[in-house]
Amino acid sequence: MPSRLDDELRRLVSAGVLRQYQADALRSAAAADAAQPTPTPYGSSPYGSPQHGSGAPAPAVTEPPGPKTPRTPPTATHSSALMEVLGYIGGALLLGAVALLTIANWGEMGRAARITTGGSAAVILLGAAVVLALLRRQEQLSSALASLGCCVAGFATYVAVEGIAGRVAGVGVALVLAILGVWWLAGSSLLVATFAILAVGVLVLTADVLTPEDGTATNTAGLAATGFILVAFVMAMLGLVRDQVTAWSLAGAAMFSSSICWLVQERGEVMALAVGTAGPAALLVAYSRRHHSAYAVVGCSILLVIWPIALYQLTDNLAGVAIGLVTASAALLLAVLLLGRRQRRTTEA
Repeated sequence: MPSRLDDELRRLVSAGVLRQYQADALRSAAAADAAQPTPTPYGSSPYGSPQHGSGAPAPAVTEPPGPKTPRTPPTATHSSALMEVLGYIGGALLLGAVALLTIANWGEMGRAARITTGGSAAVILLGAAVVLALLRRQEQLSSALASLGCCVAGFATYVAVEGIAGRVAGVGVALVLAILGVWWLAGSSLLVATFAILAVGVLVLTADVLTPEDGTATNTAGLAATGFILVAFVMAMLGLVRDQVTAWSLAGAAMFSSSICWLVQERGEVMALAVGTAGPAALLVAYSRRHHSAYAVVGCSILLVIWPIALYQLTDNLAGVAIGLVTASAALLLAVLLLGRRQRRTTEA
């Protein structure tokens, strides 16, 4: 081996590929490498005889293989997606059939037929959701069916109990079922259903329970606005234990609804501006910390709708609206600069 290495190095030097000192360095490195003793394997002596107590060859030491991640067959994934799509289509077709049957024959249907139709649809939807949840399959589909079942059950209760009591009882039944679903399941569709039921409950309580008979909508819209603030608080609390992005975005939507109600209320423009600014501010702070675009989209949408309308109602002048928007824009840009400086200091630290 050294002679072959010497011949090859001489050939490379004569060809001009290597310099003489480079060839000498390579030759010295090869000689030093050949002079080092070869390590003996575990369990054997340097002289080649095994060092096992009985003279038998030492067992080979092998490292345990690392954990292997099981691969899901593509057919199982495709069948799971197909089952979920078919489940959504089945639930939508059932709900559409009930809606068409109800709209077409509502006037001719008796009270018992109405209750039976709504109750059957609610039982089918909720039963399918419970079965899927017990089998621990298709959690998103189970949540979607449960959210539809909650709303249909509330409607069936409203049909069974007529009048104001029926509306209140329907909202109560739907809300209890939605709360149970949110506690048991983790799908975001149940959060949407909970928000919708709470919003309907605020309107029902405001119009049927809290509004006096001689009252007007413009004088009692502040009650609904306060109710939507409570809805926003509930959704914000749910975001601490369930899908935070969906829950906090719905909390922003509740603040937007409260601002709209304050705009309807007589001399409620200042409160509309306050609520329509506090909600987006909280969402933008959440965006700066969590970096979810839904917070920024919902917050900016509320500002772009509430501020121009409220300023126009306050000033009754487009120039006043423009001045107010410039002021709001300056405040937002200042907030962006402060947040950017704070983030830069945190990164440097």
